[in-house]
Amino acid sequence: MDVLADGFLEALRLLLTGDQDTWAITVLTLQVSLSATVIASLVGVPAGTALAIGRFWGRRAVLAVANTGMGMPPVVVGLFVTVLLWRSGPLGSFGLLYTPAAMVIAQAAIATPIVTALTATALQQVDPDFLLQMRGLGATRLRALGALLGQARLPLVAAGLAAFGAVVSEVGAAQMVGGNLAGETRVLTTAAVLATSRGQFALAIAFGLILLVIAFAVNLAVTLAQHRQSADR
Repeated sequence: MDVLADGFLEALRLLLTGDQDTWAITVLTLQVSLSATVIASLVGVPAGTALAIGRFWGRRAVLAVANTGMGMPPVVVGLFVTVLLWRSGPLGSFGLLYTPAAMVIAQAAIATPIVTALTATALQQVDPDFLLQMRGLGATRLRALGALLGQARLPLVAAGLAAFGAVVSEVGAAQMVGGNLAGETRVLTTAAVLATSRGQFALAIAFGLILLVIAFAVNLAVTLAQHRQSADR
């Protein structure tokens, strides 16, 4: 209990005193994870939509791959991205390994299957005749798809939240492709692991508490937005 109390007090001290290193780590964590979530959403929502309403050869296999990807260990993703970005790898000439960009790539690879699979599941719950009804009312295909996504907007928001939660809390891929370099690629999860390995348990707990505050703030903002939408109906 003393260690937990010390961790809580350390978290308050780091945040309230404006500790430069802690704020830099927190900002980088948000930048990397939010960027990865946006990329995953831009790729995963259209992919999930195609899987939900499309009829093409191999559709079930692709959907199975997306569902499998939801449970892919982050360290495996980190390994593949590391091989791709290694100096002798296919993308080694870009010099992205051990940079925030590499971390965004790895986290986007983790988050995209989550968004894809959850989007497909959400849209499959909508009335299958919805698109036909919209087209019958004279809507263009693009507008009909927009209306379909609007019907499932809350589950789609949940998909984005699930993706963000998965990447902001992962450590394996971030450490493998980022290297946990101080002032460059160190994020909250890798900083917590490093502090634990050094026996700095209060500092590690402090980083963990900051992560919890971020997760709570994001979920609170989305929940308030959802309630506002419901009240406007």
